Amino acid sequence: MAFSTTTANFTSQPFSFNAPSPTSHVKLLITPTSASPFFGSTRKLRLPSSSIFNLHRRSGTVVGVSQVVKEKKPKSTLNLLITKEEGLELYEDMVLGRAFEDMCAQMYYRGKMFGFVHLYNGQEAVSTGFIKLLKQQDSVVSTYRDHVHALSKGVPARAVMSELFGKTTGCCRGQGGSMHMFSREHNLLGGFAFIGEGIPVATGAAFTSKYKREVLKEADCDHVTLAFFGDGTCNNGQFFECLNMAALWKLPIVFVVENNLWAIGMSHLRATSDPQIYKKGPAFGMPGIHVDGMDVLKVRDVAKEAIARARRGDGPTLVECETYRFRGHSLADPDELRDPAEKARYAARDPIAALKKYIIENNLTSEAELKAIDKKIDEVLEDAVEFADESPLPPRSQLLENVFADPKGFGIGPDGRYRCEDPKFTQGTAHV
Repeated sequence: MAFSTTTANFTSQPFSFNAPSPTSHVKLLITPTSASPFFGSTRKLRLPSSSIFNLHRRSGTVVGVSQVVKEKKPKSTLNLLITKEEGLELYEDMVLGRAFEDMCAQMYYRGKMFGFVHLYNGQEAVSTGFIKLLKQQDSVVSTYRDHVHALSKGVPARAVMSELFGKTTGCCRGQGGSMHMFSREHNLLGGFAFIGEGIPVATGAAFTSKYKREVLKEADCDHVTLAFFGDGTCNNGQFFECLNMAALWKLPIVFVVENNLWAIGMSHLRATSDPQIYKKGPAFGMPGIHVDGMDVLKVRDVAKEAIARARRGDGPTLVECETYRFRGHSLADPDELRDPAEKARYAARDPIAALKKYIIENNLTSEAELKAIDKKIDEVLEDAVEFADESPLPPRSQLLENVFADPKGFGIGPDGRYRCEDPKFTQGTAHV
């Protein structure tokens, strides 16, 4: 049984994410269907018979909530979900993400990249559906699977590829690598290697926005933060602590769960007492939404509402995007634990192919124009690889930078002065 959850009343009013009053009840929206395409959320989940929602037992398909509202309207060619310009933007961003990750795999196996490299293939609808709706001043906090989030936020492919190559022209000057993309210019606040550690950073960024607006009286500060993390994070303490904090202070943040059903080699269905992650939102007084993460239009539809809700000061939203990664956990993972039939089932629901089909069937553009975008992306990636390969490695003198408060890397003494200013500091040592 699967549900889309919100605090709005759908019986007679238009869709809204307005925060509930203390006496209001969480409403569940169920769209009946004869069969469900979802592997993770509709076949193996059962609510206890004592559920407070007192639901009728019937199958259902999870869709974007506002998408259901749209489906009630008469179908018309004038009622398209996106314009041509929006469709082309979404398509280009998703193709860039997919092709970039495929190129990363090639470069990794050629020895151009080192360490763990986690690819995003298959999950592009989530990154594109959310991030392309943001303003430049809005913030994104990512995970170790962060390359595509960086690209969607506007970090140039050259800077991301160079960072993966460990070169000075990378977005972190070669010191971050695959799992630690960061760009102050683009308000990408980092990829984080340990699961859950980015959520408090995102919560802090959202608090900053609220503080600037309400305390410092910066009326134009309506910045929103997106916190991306996976299903494996949702049983960690930071997740619950930050949901509580964000709801308590009505912070402008959207918690985006990229539920790809597997935490490395552990099935999500085996790892948590209630696999329906979105239900944790209402427990903290915020809407919880479950959406098809393989459909960029449904993701975008829900993202619009959640981001708008945060921007107008109505507080946080928890969005669970059910998606799937087409590769192993990392490039070092042979991916032998997942059922081949499961992988094939999701491969048939490729989000890029689905968007392309929608664009063509609704005459938004031609096949030739989409092929031109494909060619453009190929050229961008060839340029990024060539640029990264030719860029210099960081000098040894860069090693101690950004480690100590002293920008020269030698620390500050008890007297408050830089240690390197002491004439005796380097006596008996090699010159650095």
